[in-house]
Amino acid sequence: MDIGSRVELFVDDRLIDRRKNVTLKLHEPVPQEVAIRFDKPWEGPVSYYVTVLQDADIYRMYYRGSGSRKDGVGEVTGCAESSDGIRWTRPNLGLFEHAGSKDNNIVWSGAGSHNFAPFIDENPACKPGRRYKAFCSIGRGLAPVVSAEGLRWQLLRKSPVITQGAFDSQNVGMWDTVQQQYVAYFRVFANPRTGKMSHEAGQGEVFSGVRSIARATSNDFLNWSDTVEIDYGGTPREQLYTNAIVAYPRAPHIYMGFPKRFLTQRKAVPDHPDIGVSDGVFISSRDGVHWDRRFMEAFLRPGTDRRNWGERSNHIARGILQTAPDELSIYYVEHYRWPSVRLRRATLRTDGFVSVNAPYRGGEFTTVPLKFEGKHLLINYATSAAGSVKVELRDAQNRPVPGYTLRDCPEMYGDEIEQTVSWKDGADVSRLQRRGIRLRFVMKDADLYSIRFRS
Repeated sequence: MDIGSRVELFVDDRLIDRRKNVTLKLHEPVPQEVAIRFDKPWEGPVSYYVTVLQDADIYRMYYRGSGSRKDGVGEVTGCAESSDGIRWTRPNLGLFEHAGSKDNNIVWSGAGSHNFAPFIDENPACKPGRRYKAFCSIGRGLAPVVSAEGLRWQLLRKSPVITQGAFDSQNVGMWDTVQQQYVAYFRVFANPRTGKMSHEAGQGEVFSGVRSIARATSNDFLNWSDTVEIDYGGTPREQLYTNAIVAYPRAPHIYMGFPKRFLTQRKAVPDHPDIGVSDGVFISSRDGVHWDRRFMEAFLRPGTDRRNWGERSNHIARGILQTAPDELSIYYVEHYRWPSVRLRRATLRTDGFVSVNAPYRGGEFTTVPLKFEGKHLLINYATSAAGSVKVELRDAQNRPVPGYTLRDCPEMYGDEIEQTVSWKDGADVSRLQRRGIRLRFVMKDADLYSIRFRS
């Protein structure tokens, strides 16, 4: 496996060849402050479908405002901005009128506002005036919408360009920098027994099949492939209401998704106006088609707040922001359908979604043969005070490389995002690059999140 100098995460076991007494461990995000309260007249208790992204030195947030049908506005798309991903403000844009005034942060109104989810197009051939893109739900399909700066939008085509799907969810798109194509993810309804997909949403929340995630691709954002349901690898089927799929910014060859899992027949709060409860789950993929769904446990639980035990709370926003060198931020909706509806920020350590975990009694694993570029091996790890990590380099035939054996490696303990591994004769491994080596990790009460080689 040629990893060059890229970051490699242990979200799956693709890098692992042999293991003993170690497991992959899913880590939960840590709740932080409320990022924004949806309390403006054009927002309200069913504000939803949030997208966060970074454009140079500014962070942007897009979301559905529920509006008020009394004033003829209905649903709108609002935009908030931040310089750090923590403190958010609503810019006064003056673009759309609400209740007789344009003093608001509305960037889109009318068709498509229900689930408007922008992205920044990283295609090198993208025209400057179309650097921001999104899908607009029109009739029974998705029409393309574009913008130069993410505030003033226009339809690129008035008719839908994707029609095979059920688009009453957050429809996300991206330019895949690795596969060099546009990719869209959206909802379908699937029958697990027959394998067939339904593109009809049904009436009154009565559906034939389970909510699922489908994919289509394009070279130009206008002409799209047939819709294909993603592959969950034979794991139990569940209602996945949204997908929040992104290419992980630090390692864009790895897709991550944060679907909202929907339990349709449960009701935890008697006075909540609707039935159902939900939480957030984690999935990953290396090709965008085949997804690792091994973690059936929740990534984001509703917690002790009873207002999060409703049918659409705990929706994880689409987007991962780096808010400090050692910190990632994600965002999720709380108190859906309540007057206190809001978006909360949560944090993880950098690359900290999944780790290879070794217990106190110790464990180890060896990677598949790797080709790399760089001078030093850096690891993202954490141990207890009694824990440790040691690394041995082995050749492709799994024989220890002289000078880089376990005996030559000083015991490492601590909590570091980028720890340079060294051996008795130093940390330089450049003579082994492009040769094909294995990494053997021997660990005790420790977590290993990611690795990379760097000059």
